[in-house]
Amino acid sequence: MRAADLDHKELLEMDPEGGVLRFAGQRAILLDAVAMGLLRKYLVENFGLTAARTVLTQFGFAHGWRMAEAMQAEFKWDDDEQWRLAGNRIHTMAGLFTTESDNMDPLSKSGMMLVASYEAEQHLLHFGRANAPMCWTISGLISGYLSQTMGKEVFVLEDRCQGKGDAGCHLFGRTREEWGDERAEELRFFDKDRLSECLDVSIHRVTETLKAAERKLKEHQRVLTTVAHDEDGPQFGIVAKSPAMRKLVDLARRVAKVDSTVLITGESGSGKERVARLVHEESTRAAGPFIAVNCGAITETLLESELFGHARGAFTGATHDRPGLFEAAHGGTLLLDEVGEVSPGMQVKLLRAIQEREIRRVGENKNRKVNVRIIAATNRDLALGVAGGAFRQDLYYRLKVVELHVPPLRERRDDILPLARVLLAGSALWMKRKITGLTPGCTDQLIRYAWPGNVRELENAMERAVALAPGSRVELEDLPEEIRQACPVPVVTDGTVQPLESVEKEYILAALALNSGNQTRTAEQLKIGSATLYRKLKSYGLIGGEKANR
Repeated sequence: MRAADLDHKELLEMDPEGGVLRFAGQRAILLDAVAMGLLRKYLVENFGLTAARTVLTQFGFAHGWRMAEAMQAEFKWDDDEQWRLAGNRIHTMAGLFTTESDNMDPLSKSGMMLVASYEAEQHLLHFGRANAPMCWTISGLISGYLSQTMGKEVFVLEDRCQGKGDAGCHLFGRTREEWGDERAEELRFFDKDRLSECLDVSIHRVTETLKAAERKLKEHQRVLTTVAHDEDGPQFGIVAKSPAMRKLVDLARRVAKVDSTVLITGESGSGKERVARLVHEESTRAAGPFIAVNCGAITETLLESELFGHARGAFTGATHDRPGLFEAAHGGTLLLDEVGEVSPGMQVKLLRAIQEREIRRVGENKNRKVNVRIIAATNRDLALGVAGGAFRQDLYYRLKVVELHVPPLRERRDDILPLARVLLAGSALWMKRKITGLTPGCTDQLIRYAWPGNVRELENAMERAVALAPGSRVELEDLPEEIRQACPVPVVTDGTVQPLESVEKEYILAALALNSGNQTRTAEQLKIGSATLYRKLKSYGLIGGEKANR
């Protein structure tokens, strides 16, 4: 029999009642191509490219070897050459690929060209364009078939692939000796010990991922435990009691469900990174990495290498290839903090990376696809930067698909005390101190203070208070001096504006209390005469000798 005489009607046997399907005399099963693509996606995302390629290559090799055995047992071939050539036709009938012509031979000098590889199609569907040939299963399949028919090991490798944008998939079959050192690294994917090695690495990778998830769960549990008494406890470290923060959290959760680029604005220390983490944790990328980089703390040259990576020898000190943060955040979220500090030259490269979803390592001439969500954060007014020419308008609009503005702490005073208690509990747990809460005098001053450093300043104040508090509760004296000594700031709440006279009274009495009733020191701080202060206190019904001290 000749390879050209094969007919799929004779090869395929179906027993509808018994549920058995046979192909070339051997029991077979039908597998959906997209399902195979999803299996490939799962292997890559959970075990890495190296392990995925090793498994799929060796699976293909075993499949090809078994098919060659079945074809030899089922048919009487004119010669071994026809048995070998039958492989291409069988694989085409199975729907794995289509060749440019029936007489193509991977062992020939010109190799074999595939024009419809199911594997390249699935890789494009699930990952987009690749940087290297991706028909791993098919290469293994043809290698296994040829090795069985030739009676020696033959390895088929690609040099062009539809999965990386080529017109077709071009394959060559050679023995290990014929390949030599040219593609020795690729031949390792056929080695049995490579599979064991890759699985060890993959198990380590999965273990580290589980450990990171466990640490994250413990942190969430710790925060929730500290505010278990509060039904509106913090979500991912964000306290949202005030209407402004509730609105922000709701918007952040809604935008998390889609993959849009987000720009987070707000003053330094207001909690922009916490909001970015909320978006990540509430998104479909929550299982992936969350990586933050402070763009303002790195020079332009180093920032390019940090974000995009570099090739060996790209610059002095680049002793090996190094992936950048875009690649490290693959499948997850990359936070570009202080993006307003990025130089104009770097803005161009950043814009291209975000638009094209691909990066180019420093010193390389090929692009790499990346699957990462970008969140940018800044304490600058980027609109003013665009108007002044310091920030590119196209990058600004690319980043500002959705804007989340984090209000400063002084504008959300309903959050101050709940947030202070959460931070206090966290510091007490970390320092292993039994601090139960805040005294009334302390809470009153916390609410009245302006908090120019926002949440970061409050966090530092609570940490200091836990470290210095002699008792089980934080007293006013345990707070930093600038908070203790600062005059209180009048607060407008619920949209109600108080008469100026009552505000003045409240302010004077608070200043007096802050100075322990010392009228002279209070008058100095208020920049009024002692007699004036005395008259005001008297008008409030406070007799100097009874209510205040000279």
